[in-house]
Amino acid sequence: MTTTTLAGTVSTQANVYFDGKCVSHTVTLADGTRKSVGVILPAALTFNTGAPEIMETVAGQCSIKLKGETEWKTYGPGESYNVPGDSSFEIKVEGEAYHYICHFG
Repeated sequence: MTTTTLAGTVSTQANVYFDGKCVSHTVTLADGTRKSVGVILPAALTFNTGAPEIMETVAGQCSIKLKGETEWKTYGPGESYNVPGDSSFEIKVEGEAYHYICHFG
C-alpha cells in the first residue's frame, strides 16, 4: 500500500531488517527520486549497497566503517556520510536510536 501526496509517494509497508533492528519507509518524490526514512536501534550491523547512498543523520549517533577502511567515523545530527554503490558498510549504534534519511544516488 502507498500514500500519494503532492510531493510524491510514501510506502506504508515498512522495510524491516535485522529482526527489527532497522525499520524504514520508502519515499518516492514526484520527480522519481527515491529515499528512505528510518531508524536503527542499538546494534552492530553490516549493510550492502546497490546504488550509492548519502546517509543523513536526523537524530542519535552512529559510528560507521566503509568497506576497505580500517577507521571508524562517528556522525551525529546534521551530519551525513557517503557510501559507494556496490559496496558495504558496518554501522554501530549505541544508546539511543539512530534516525536517518537515505538519499539514493
